[in-house]
Amino acid sequence: MYSIIIAIHVFVSILLILAVLLQSGKESDLGSAFGGGSSDSFGPATPANIMNKITTILVIVFFFTSITLTIMSKNRTGESILNNIPVNAPVEQKNNLPQVPLQSK
Repeated sequence: MYSIIIAIHVFVSILLILAVLLQSGKESDLGSAFGGGSSDSFGPATPANIMNKITTILVIVFFFTSITLTIMSKNRTGESILNNIPVNAPVEQKNNLPQVPLQSK
């Protein structure tokens, strides 16, 4: 179950990134690039188009999968996948340096 929710979460994340990148900016004309604002800044809002609705739905799904993964990960064991790897016999370290006798003064 945990793996399925992670897969959904990653898929929704990719779709959310694409949805945000595909949207045009609020003021995407050349005049707004140099700081010029539109006259209807606080005027009537434009109706939400389909991309805004899709983005809103994806954000809601992303939020719920994040909360679900947080709750489910609290109950998981802290066991690592690396604990299942068999350990070989310890390798003996060889010192190939020549032994130099110490000279006392």
